[in-house]
Amino acid sequence: MTTTRALTPLDRLLDDAQRALDTVFGRPYAERPNPAADTAQIELDDAERRHSAGLMRINHVGEVCAQALYCGQAAVARDAATRAHLLEAAQEETDHLAWCAQRLDELDSRPSLLNPLWYAGSYAIGALAGLRGDGWNLGFVVETEHQVEAHIDEHLESLPPADARSRAILRTMKDDEARHAANAEAAGARVLPPPVPSLMAAASKLMKAVAYRV
Repeated sequence: MTTTRALTPLDRLLDDAQRALDTVFGRPYAERPNPAADTAQIELDDAERRHSAGLMRINHVGEVCAQALYCGQAAVARDAATRAHLLEAAQEETDHLAWCAQRLDELDSRPSLLNPLWYAGSYAIGALAGLRGDGWNLGFVVETEHQVEAHIDEHLESLPPADARSRAILRTMKDDEARHAANAEAAGARVLPPPVPSLMAAASKLMKAVAYRV
């Protein structure tokens, strides 16, 4: 009979550090096929390509932040089921991260140069949110996912009409985000009080403005 060793705080710290390095500097592996795999690659002009790249760089940063938020929250989650929920969502966000990175490669572009900063800040925010308790932890997940859905809708409208590959990726991402929010609500998420959602939206707006170019 085999037994599973309980993870110590040091084990969790090392695991989080490895995940951070993989997210920021590595090439994450997607467990699911790329939604754009069967979508034709249509040539974009230079302006269209730069705009698509800027939008997909924002989405890539969003997934870097999602990884950090979920890992920070999971690190301080009090309930094992909540921690498992957060890490499961983080794994699906890894798929999104990989798909966005692949699309940036296709667009001859790169991820944000500030990804280490985005990750560190988001991890700290996630840990602070998690310290409030698991109900608030899950409430933070719900609000984050709703805001991500909103900016994906904006990008679906703004993408060049010919960029069907980016659009296919974003549609799948949006479906996943909605499911993550619904699962968190079902698990007992609490509604975040004002002004927390407004502050989150302001921080997201700043991130999008910077990541589009840098």
